Formats: sequence, structure tokens, C-alpha cells
Amino acid sequence: MADTTPTEALGPPLSGAAEVPDVPRQIVARLSGADRAFRALLRGGGLAVFAITGLIGGFLLYRAWDTFRVAGWKFFTTSTWLLGSNHFGIASVLPNGLVIALTALVVAVPCALTAALFISEYAPAVLKRPLVALIDLMAAIPSIVYALWGVFFLQPRILGFSRWLSDHLGGVFPPFKVVGGDMQILFQASPFVAGLIISLMVIPIITSICREVFSQAPSGEREGAYALGASRWGMIRTVVLPYGRGGMIGAIMLGFGRAMGETIVVALFISPVYVFNWHVLHTGGLSIPGLIALWYSESTPTMISALMAAGLVLFVLTLIVNAVAGVIITRSRSGAQTAD
Repeated sequence: MADTTPTEALGPPLSGAAEVPDVPRQIVARLSGADRAFRALLRGGGLAVFAITGLIGGFLLYRAWDTFRVAGWKFFTTSTWLLGSNHFGIASVLPNGLVIALTALVVAVPCALTAALFISEYAPAVLKRPLVALIDLMAAIPSIVYALWGVFFLQPRILGFSRWLSDHLGGVFPPFKVVGGDMQILFQASPFVAGLIISLMVIPIITSICREVFSQAPSGEREGAYALGASRWGMIRTVVLPYGRGGMIGAIMLGFGRAMGETIVVALFISPVYVFNWHVLHTGGLSIPGLIALWYSESTPTMISALMAAGLVLFVLTLIVNAVAGVIITRSRSGAQTAD
């Protein structure tokens, strides 16, 4: 027979008993020697990354100090590069490098995301492995091969398309506007074509990372979306893409860093011009890595210091981009939308 005695019959709690706070008990496990060694190895590896990064930054700052002492803030506001008269700066090469990198991302990001979604969600098992191998093979091709392909194959065949963009879209989108008639001179060696070549190097990086992220979307939520009547694209839009948002942002930022640091294509392909060229279809331009590659072999100690200063600016810019990407990834962690 069930006990029906009311709780009041048990009487009030003892007056002398202290109230114990309702907090979880901490369980402390004794670490073994292998655990301590593994933890020390991980901690040492993490500290080594910070130490190496700090040493690189310190070395660049030490070698660039003479340039900053002579040029001061003019180093960031001067466009020309005349070291003999101490009239030099990165006011043109830095934004030109950003234009080239952004052009590469505009082309690479849609292609990479589409390829990653097709491989992870649509491709049959027979095609999936060859496609993954093909993407990895694209990442293994040296930069000089892409540069030579762009110079001798892509550029002669894309001049007409560049002229078409200028004629039909230049009035709507001013960066596409190029005034002049000689197509061979105005549209050759432009930041647009350089961005197209660099995009081929960025696509494998973004595709590989996004494919891994998309494939890790929880299968339970995939099946739940299908059970609620979603189509395959509906499942991708509501489950896979929100789950992989952080990974996509990280992949795009990594591709941006790869595009900003590309040297051979810019040095071999683009005609060096020390003026900010925001008309992406017009010939001429340069980036900081291309500047360093072009001037390093014939540099005096003063020129080396100036190139180190330019490299330091690129180094700091990369750190800032990575820090911003880390904040964005933390706020949109993969799986955060699906774990609630």
C-alpha cells in the first residue's frame, strides 16, 4: 500500500543543520605521467606559435626601423617608390594588393562553395573520390605554372571579355570603366586577370575546408529536416549551411591571406605601376609581395629596410584579418545554430 503520509508530518528541518548550497561537485582526477607530458607538449606547442610569431614581427620591426625613422607616416601616404631621394611609400601598392585579392575572392568563393556542396551533398560515391583528388591536385600545382598559364593562355583569350565588361558594365560599375581604344595596351596585365589567375590557387583551399565542414553536419538533424518534408536544398539551407558558417568564414579568410601573399603571379604578370589603380580592367598595378620580389635582388641596405617595412605592414594586416576572422568564427561557431 502506498505511503500517503503528508510531508508536514515529517516535521521541520533541524534548526542546527546548515543549508548546503546546490552546486555541482568537482571531481578531481590524478594525472598520470603520460597525461602531464601530453599536456606540457600541447602547451609548449601553443606557446611556440606565439613565440615564433612574435620573433617574426620583432625581426621585421628591427630591420624596418630605419625606414620608419626616416620616412615616418609618409611611408603610408606616399605612392611613389624613389629610394634615392627618400620619397617612397606603400600608399599605392597596399590598396592595389587588396584589389587583386578581393577580385580573386569574388571569383573563388562562389566556385569553391558550389564545388564543396556538390562534392559533399550531391556527387555520387563514384565521383566523390576523384573530385577530391582533383581539388587536392590543384592545390599542389606551383604558382609559377599558374602564372605562365595566365600569361600565355588566359590573357590573350580574355581581352575581348574585358573589353565587353568595360563597354557594357562600366557605366553601372565604375571599376570596370576603361577609356581608350587600344585593347592590347589598356587591358593587358590588369588586376582583373591577375585576380582570375590567383582565384585558381584560392579555390582548392576554400573548397577543401568547406567540404570537410559540410560533411560534419549532424546526421540526426539532416534526417529530421527530411522527416519534416524538406527537399535536399531545403535541408542544406537549414542544416548544413548554418552548421558550417564558421568554417566557411575561416576558409574565406584563409583564402584571402593566400591571395594577399601571392608573389609570383603579381611579379611576373602585372606591369608595375606606383599609382592606385582601382579600375580593375586597366593595365598596371602592384602588391607588397610583388614589390618585394621585384626589388629584393638589386637592393641596397636602405632599400632592404624599406622592403622590410612593407613586409611588416603586410604581416600586421594579416594578423588583423585573422583576429577579426577569429571573432566572427567564435560568434558563429559551426553547430551553434543547431545545438540550441
